[in-house]
Amino acid sequence: MKAILSKQCLSLTGMLERGIGYHLVRRKNGFFARRDSKGFVPPDGHWRFIVLCAELAQNKLHITDIRVSREELKQALYEANLFIAMQNLRLETYNARDILNLKTTFGL
Repeated sequence: MKAILSKQCLSLTGMLERGIGYHLVRRKNGFFARRDSKGFVPPDGHWRFIVLCAELAQNKLHITDIRVSREELKQALYEANLFIAMQNLRLETYNARDILNLKTTFGL
């Protein structure tokens, strides 16, 4: 997952919420989600991190949008045992609005 930062935010790295097991890291071409190598990662941690970033993008304060590939989203939903939503993915890439619509549509 790639996070697109707002113009007011030069950098946003580290843990966004305790207990999810994912954090943002900076690479040459942007800011990306990364699974914590140490510690506990809950089964729905990846999905919760994607939703958290999508919700932050709604406010457009730090993050303006996110980009998640269908394969990464499928894997996150599979790990969280959200199989019906996983089977209904149609787009190649999902943005913040798509993630929030998916969450609402399937009551996730």
